[in-house]
Amino acid sequence: MSPEDLERVEAAERDELARRTDAFGSASVELSGRTAIVVDDGVATGATALAACRALRARDPERIVLAVPVAPEQWEPPADAVDGFVCPHREADFWAVGQYYDDFRQTTDAEVVALLRHDPGD
Repeated sequence: MSPEDLERVEAAERDELARRTDAFGSASVELSGRTAIVVDDGVATGATALAACRALRARDPERIVLAVPVAPEQWEPPADAVDGFVCPHREADFWAVGQYYDDFRQTTDAEVVALLRHDPGD
C-alpha cells in the first residue's frame, strides 16, 4: 500500500467517523478531562480504530483507550493515537478479524442507536 493509498483510506475513514458521530449523537459529549474508550470488533490493520482514536484526540480527552477482543500478536497502536490498549486475544496465526467470530454480520446504525438509548435499568 502506498502512502497515497493510506491517505485515501484514512480520509474515507474520517468521513465515515464524522457520519457516525452525527448519527449517534456523540459530538455533543464533552471529552475534555475524561477518558474516551474506543471499542472495535478487532484489529487487522488498525486503520479504522486509529482513525477514530486520532479524531477523538482533537476533542482533548485526558486519555484514549483502544479496546478490542482480538488483534495480531505483534500489533501495537502508536503512542500518538492512544494512551492505553486492551486486547485479551493476541493471535500469532491471525488472518482476519472475522475468523474469531461465529456471527460477524455488520451491526446496523439503527441497532447502535437503540443500544446507545438503552437504559440498563430497564
